Amino acid sequence: MAESKIYNNPLYYDIAFDFRDIKKQVNLFEEFIKKYSKIKVKKVLDIACGPAGQLLEFARRGYKAVGLDSSAAMLGYLGAKEKQGKIKIKKVQKDMANFKLKERADFAYILMGSIIYLKNNNDFLKHLNSVSASLNKGGLYLIENMPLDWDNKEFYKPQTWTMKKDGITVMTAYQIGVKDTLKQTILQTIKLNINDHGKKTEFVDQDELKLIFPQELISLVRLNGTFEFLGWFERDRIAELGKAKASNIVLLRKK
Repeated sequence: MAESKIYNNPLYYDIAFDFRDIKKQVNLFEEFIKKYSKIKVKKVLDIACGPAGQLLEFARRGYKAVGLDSSAAMLGYLGAKEKQGKIKIKKVQKDMANFKLKERADFAYILMGSIIYLKNNNDFLKHLNSVSASLNKGGLYLIENMPLDWDNKEFYKPQTWTMKKDGITVMTAYQIGVKDTLKQTILQTIKLNINDHGKKTEFVDQDELKLIFPQELISLVRLNGTFEFLGWFERDRIAELGKAKASNIVLLRKK
């Protein structure tokens, strides 16, 4: 992703987006693996990993864990959490559109809609090549929150929420709007208002991002040729979507 004031302050980012039941989420990933993976999973790869709560949970469960991110600050923060938890995570600082692990993983995932930070279709194809080169045959690639629900007014509705931890309060405001309909681009604005034990700070990130529409996604996966498209699913259970939703899982499998 582009240089980010929010992302380069990983503690505040972690607090702002720490609203998932991580154990429940990893349980679901294990259910997907059991049902759809063609190989035994010993090693997992978290792409655009950030604070990597899910990866830490995988490591606690005995998996070999690899976290990939372009941000040195975020990987440093993850390293501190790794030491605190007395677990082992391999950290890789690379662009998610151009990487290759020395040793392949058996399961890969990207969460919280981070896939949208790929700039264009060419970068998406390069990303699929990178994941494919780093994943064993028969392994799954799980993509969370692909922006499928692009025609729903709720998709563009502003969101705000507040999280608190250890005397720090972070209020987050999130909004997207259409930028260019021909180019399928949106303008995303994220604002954090922080009160850190009385010290108040504001960080704002604004990014122009490209949507990949559902049928376009299938075409790109076919064009890439290294993955099977297994379907789109509910975010919180193994059930195929009946219609597009903002909360979702896209599941691919390495050929």
